Amino acid sequence: MIDAVVVGARCAGSATAIALARSGPSVVMLDRVSFPADTISTHLLFPAGVAELARLGALDRVRELGAPPLRSALVGGAGVTAQATFTPVDGIDHGLCVRRPGLDAALMETARAGGVDVREGVRVTDLVWDKGRVVGVRCDGGDEVRAKLVVGADGRRSTVARLVGSEGPYRQNRNGRACYYAYFADAVVGSSNNSVSEEAAPNAVARSVAAQWRAGAELGTAFPCDDGLVMVLVMPPIERIDEFRSDLQGAYARTVEALAGLAGRLAGCEQVTKVRSATDTTSYFRRSSGPGWALPGDAGHFKDPVTAQGIRDALRFGRLLGQAAAPVLDDPHALDAALLEWERTRERECLETYQWTNALGRGEPMTPLEDELYRRLA
Repeated sequence: MIDAVVVGARCAGSATAIALARSGPSVVMLDRVSFPADTISTHLLFPAGVAELARLGALDRVRELGAPPLRSALVGGAGVTAQATFTPVDGIDHGLCVRRPGLDAALMETARAGGVDVREGVRVTDLVWDKGRVVGVRCDGGDEVRAKLVVGADGRRSTVARLVGSEGPYRQNRNGRACYYAYFADAVVGSSNNSVSEEAAPNAVARSVAAQWRAGAELGTAFPCDDGLVMVLVMPPIERIDEFRSDLQGAYARTVEALAGLAGRLAGCEQVTKVRSATDTTSYFRRSSGPGWALPGDAGHFKDPVTAQGIRDALRFGRLLGQAAAPVLDDPHALDAALLEWERTRERECLETYQWTNALGRGEPMTPLEDELYRRLA
């Protein structure tokens, strides 16, 4: 029997595995795909998320992918534009937008370099139980991996969550926006402009700025990322889903044009990928720990992408899970208590942002309070 098996090798899984292996336990990490591999994701990290990459020892690998440091954030709405730099976290004062094939592969390789036994192309089909306790996983072909701790870091449709009976959330909110995004070849590659005047903002946002605009009930963003691209995300009210289903590219283009600041940012840019979509962004908390098991990342908690906190949460609470579990793996009672305290810590830290995210995800025009907030920011 090994110390821990982690199901899922992306952000939450790699973070958990890295933190566990650092303390000496034997860790096997499984994923059904082979890396690099893409996944639906808006993949923006603010400084707190970049700081988590540094804590895991993955930041140098991620930086090699070439995503530009995002030194400031811009918001446009209520007839004003506001821009400011970020508050540093552990000395890191910038964000990053890194596409998932490179980001996830960098995290996985960091785990492998730290002594984790990474096995790609392995699908978990069942759990192994002993007297009500999870003691391992069963994979395709009937192979078993027995472990003192099973970590389900396998996403929103988590197999581990389903098998432990935790698939149904105890808290959830069906948000009012859908997500549609594509990548554009960025016309401002190489720009060093880190400050944008209020007048010029719609037309001259540089590659060092993460930007969001709102107009009526529409919301759109432009996040510069690796390979000279910019990820352009629109989040229309879910009432427009049928329009997008019948004319995906046309509805996407019309939404971009309806956001004058976003349309100006994309002047001279060329769309180079198809539009990808996520139409169900229901936020939730699931029961995330039990006898011999835990659920970090989206397997246990998910927020609408409108506040861009998902990867940061996956990294942070994966790391904290590994740190909490590593010293007590040989004591089942102490391990279960540590897992429960980890789960409660995540809820305490995430609940406020969860509620704020649900408010932003309603798919409604800006409220008078938000109008005033933007004016104060400007």
